[in-house]
Amino acid sequence: MRHVFVETNWVFAYAAPAHHKRLDAVELLERARANEIRIHLPAPCLSEARSPIMRKCQPRNEADAIRQFLLRARSEKTVLPDQELAAREVLDRFEQQVRGELRQLDSVLKSIRTEPGLELFPLKEHMLERALDLAQMDLSLKPFDQAILGAVLGRAEDLRQQGETELCFCVTDADLQPWDKRGNAKQPLTNLYDEALIWVFGDFSMNAPERPDSWPDLNDQV
Repeated sequence: MRHVFVETNWVFAYAAPAHHKRLDAVELLERARANEIRIHLPAPCLSEARSPIMRKCQPRNEADAIRQFLLRARSEKTVLPDQELAAREVLDRFEQQVRGELRQLDSVLKSIRTEPGLELFPLKEHMLERALDLAQMDLSLKPFDQAILGAVLGRAEDLRQQGETELCFCVTDADLQPWDKRGNAKQPLTNLYDEALIWVFGDFSMNAPERPDSWPDLNDQV
């Protein structure tokens, strides 16, 4: 069984209204439901996702930008009246749908807690201790990210003790990715993941970066 860690950005990508929802995030959970993988989500990530979803997914900003365009287009006579009317009707429907989805956000987040194939795990003492150790390292992480990294590394240790070695982390948070914008390895973050036998993907489809067939090389852990 492949065990897949995710963080706040996955919650956002899955639970956001349709215009911000990511298909690969939805498909990842579908794979967990089908018992192809097991998803592990640190509990604090579930509550952290709510505020940015409510803030970034409000329909007004995007809809108003198009309405401003329509006003200018009308004055410049580059849009026909029936075209403007149709566009405004679509915008009204868009706003109504997104507002409805945002009203259901708490229910969607609550449903994640009971999804088959997904484990929402609390931060245990050894994970918090790991986060404190990370604070002493040159990682340039914010306190919340330190806590999440400590949770992932601690959970990975628990799984390895159970004999599990198929571990990966689907993370789109650049601060938690072990490479920089140019694709160069960030240290000591890369070593932390390698030592934990965690392969890191930069997407939710688990395609990139491609994992070598030889991963993990358990001989290196002896």
